[in-house]
Amino acid sequence: MSDLNHPLHSLRNGRWFKLICGASYQHLPAVRNLTLAYTLAGADCIDVAADEAVVAAAQEAIAVAQILKAEAQQRGFWHQANQPLLMASLNDAEDPHFRKADFNPTQCPPACSQPCQNVCPAEAIAFNRNFSGIIDQRCYGCGRCLPICPSALIIARAYVITPQILIKSLPWGTPGIGAVEIHTQIGHLADFQRLWQSLQPILPQLELLAISCPDGEGLIDYLQTLSTIIHPLPCPLLWQTDGRPMSGDIGAGTTHASIKLAQKVLAAQLPGFVQLAGGTNHYTVPKLKAAQLLKDPFQPGVAGVAYGSYARVLLSSIIDRLEAQSCTLAGVPHLEEVPELLWQAVAIAHSLVSQLKSPMPLPQPLA
Repeated sequence: MSDLNHPLHSLRNGRWFKLICGASYQHLPAVRNLTLAYTLAGADCIDVAADEAVVAAAQEAIAVAQILKAEAQQRGFWHQANQPLLMASLNDAEDPHFRKADFNPTQCPPACSQPCQNVCPAEAIAFNRNFSGIIDQRCYGCGRCLPICPSALIIARAYVITPQILIKSLPWGTPGIGAVEIHTQIGHLADFQRLWQSLQPILPQLELLAISCPDGEGLIDYLQTLSTIIHPLPCPLLWQTDGRPMSGDIGAGTTHASIKLAQKVLAAQLPGFVQLAGGTNHYTVPKLKAAQLLKDPFQPGVAGVAYGSYARVLLSSIIDRLEAQSCTLAGVPHLEEVPELLWQAVAIAHSLVSQLKSPMPLPQPLA
């Protein structure tokens, strides 16, 4: 793979696009279909849960995308002849990205209006004849159901990933997992150091290390300390500015927190690249361009954007239509098995990915 076709070339030129499937999201059909659509649309990185089945689903989708690459290019979608980096997310201690909602549905009052079901963006809460409660694989821990429950029955069940087990069970190194993202927070220094030591065996196989940390008092001092701990690195470093976690689908204003945090980290001139996340949506890149904050090969700036809840919601109608066909097919069909829906999904994904990429002609329908 030549340097110009490598995903990291996008990072160096301020054109990096990352899809966040979700550190706790384990709905395999959706992960596979989201990965396929955004890979064909030109994504540089696919961020998934550190789970064997989830990683396998994403790998399978990326392999299918390679087969469909020529048709995607004909349709004007594929920006470069690259295979996206597959990234696994880890946490050094308790973190909102690594949790699941939980409640006992038998305790719900019969007259409850069930606002939790309406507010859930992942359709992870169900009340029907066959099942009531949390669909664990769908929940990615956004927490929107917690404050809205009239009876305060919903709790967050947090967990910390055990890296020693994952190192043995997951496929490390491209075309497997070529990148790792560590989710940390101010005050987690000892936890970070323990996690960092456990990752030493896989570091030579990584092409990128990302560190995600929300804002707070003492942020820059904390990031500078982390930078000292991890250097020298065998691969590039990416700072993910998690402005307003898991909120990009709520409204246009959520992107302000991510941009503001990115400006703060850029001003600190830490070694490595800076990428937005947390509250990113369709308004993020236009606002970055208006503020002249996007990086180019010769100037510092924001190297790219990661999209999570907004990117998933964009394709939710396509995914729902695909899953609805499971009543007539054996299980949920793969996206490529329904070409009409596949290219609709890629076109929608492309509308987001193309904001960051070099100007390209609009996709034309095949003759």
